[in-house]
Amino acid sequence: MIVEYLYSLSQEERRKALLLCCGSTRWVDGMSQAFPFSGDEDLHKKADEVWNSLQKEDFLEAFTHHPQIGASKEHLRKKFQNTASWSSGEQAGVSQASEKILDRLVHGNKAYLDRFGYIFIVCATGKSAKEMVEILEQRLPNEPEIELRIAAREQAKITHIRLEKLGS
Repeated sequence: MIVEYLYSLSQEERRKALLLCCGSTRWVDGMSQAFPFSGDEDLHKKADEVWNSLQKEDFLEAFTHHPQIGASKEHLRKKFQNTASWSSGEQAGVSQASEKILDRLVHGNKAYLDRFGYIFIVCATGKSAKEMVEILEQRLPNEPEIELRIAAREQAKITHIRLEKLGS
């Protein structure tokens, strides 16, 4: 079904659709070069192959296409009430969070950005704000190389979820 949708698009439209799934231009290039796919399973397999062939700078580029969990509680509440975007749906668990959890998210995200130089990446679908902040706090002590690999795996999960949303 996803592949059928991608077939219906022009090359430029297809590139834009893939970029919505993963913000790495090299990933989009690799997927575009691999087109056509025999089916959705082949598409997902190739998505992983291309992603796993990329370098740190490609991962960091993809991370920049995600909204940071805000700089303030007010920003958090406002950002995640916008159900029109995929990100807000994926991170909907934040909208019901307590003030204490929001405080932990705000402070944790700042500490994460300061430590690693990029925003905290987690596949938030189905997770509560409490679960996300606990994951963030568990990952903060990681060595930078290890954390980059973890964040890249989380991005891959997000990419697969977003591929499934194409055409819907």
